[in-house]
Amino acid sequence: MAAARFAVHRLLAPAVLVLAFDGCHSALAQSTNQSSQSSDQSGSPSAQTVHERTGPYSSRTIRHIKVPVESSASQELTQAEDAIQKQDYSSAEPLLHKVLDHDPANYVAWFDLGFVENALGKLDDSIAAYRKSVATKPDVFESNLNLGLQLAKTNQPDAERFLRAATKLKPSSQAAEGQSRAWLSLAHAMEKSKPEEALAAYRQAATVQPKDAEPHLSAGLLLENENQLADAEQEYKQALALDPKASDALTGLANIYMRGRRFREAEEFLRKLVALRPDQGAGHIQLGRVLAAEGKNEEAIPELQAGAKLSPQDVSAQRELADLYTAAGKNNLAESAHRALIAASPSDAELHRGLGQALMRQKKFPEAQNEFFTAVKLKPDFGEAYGDLAFTANENKNYPLTIKALDARAKFLPEIAVTYFLRASAYDHLREYKPAAANYHLFLNSANGKYPDQEWQARHRLIAIEPRK
Repeated sequence: MAAARFAVHRLLAPAVLVLAFDGCHSALAQSTNQSSQSSDQSGSPSAQTVHERTGPYSSRTIRHIKVPVESSASQELTQAEDAIQKQDYSSAEPLLHKVLDHDPANYVAWFDLGFVENALGKLDDSIAAYRKSVATKPDVFESNLNLGLQLAKTNQPDAERFLRAATKLKPSSQAAEGQSRAWLSLAHAMEKSKPEEALAAYRQAATVQPKDAEPHLSAGLLLENENQLADAEQEYKQALALDPKASDALTGLANIYMRGRRFREAEEFLRKLVALRPDQGAGHIQLGRVLAAEGKNEEAIPELQAGAKLSPQDVSAQRELADLYTAAGKNNLAESAHRALIAASPSDAELHRGLGQALMRQKKFPEAQNEFFTAVKLKPDFGEAYGDLAFTANENKNYPLTIKALDARAKFLPEIAVTYFLRASAYDHLREYKPAAANYHLFLNSANGKYPDQEWQARHRLIAIEPRK
């Protein structure tokens, strides 16, 4: 059984971070016989966009397994079989129609036609042909399986009926692999409507193929989506024991540990994932986020840098990297990163605030003030940015703007000791002593010894500006 391919990441949203891996499981290896190794060329899965998942049934039908034929094959059927072997489906199609015009009960020709129509992208015609094959001879494993797979592609409710029938029939060759595929396909078809039955089907597949990691990977993802995280963890660990390079299992375990805020364990499995797939940006980004959550900023930065380089389309990673530069005190890098992001998204208030903070930490107060002013202009209810604007305006000795920004902030966020002090100081500089004194008192009442220098200053300014009784 071929191992499941790592595709795209699952989105998780822990309290602190957003962890993005969308685990996908590939189509299982297709069953083939000694005389025919041709695979279905239509609908072959590639890595999907985030949130999508490729199920075991969703890509390939199986090519014609030798089935008993009661009469010798016609010349047209032989020619059609040769064309299918060469993947010349356009030539095979009319030959098969000729066979069926003369022998409409030829279930082998109907089977081959279903395969050919699917290869030509004619899904409805493919389904119709497979239905004819099953109706003509209901006890053929391959016909039932392929019909079920095709019906599942279009979410038709009777897909389960034919997939379940396939689980009770014997494949023409590679019996264990074929049976496992049937159980996996049935399980995936039932995941949304009957998760418990789907889980039982995955376990049947694991029983048939005990050395295959795929049933455990699929069961783990199902359990994870059902928030049965402890059981999902065990399934992923079983998959990893069978296939130490199963990147889906590493991803699944990392996601579970992130959701449980078990960052150290998440880091362990993400490091394994990055070592296994160093050229995939998602793993580096995810590892960077975990390291940042652990407070390991210096280690997180190169991982996010690598991820952003490998996945330049992931704007969220670039933003997190810019914020991480700020948190790590790398203010010049934070400034450059935010400027690049703003060039692409000039109307993003959060980015302007981020640039303002990077500038403020470099004591570039006039430039920082302009960025904060832009932020609140773009987002008039941006309370935090009003607070930043007040601070930089105070540093720039623009006391009227300081007061105006603080008053705007108070509409969206509660007052705190620092805002009282800034307002008091601004009024004090403007020689408006009555509101200055009132705010000094409010500051002292809320400071509670947390700001000893400013508390000393407030007390002494009150002595100077309040009228003596």
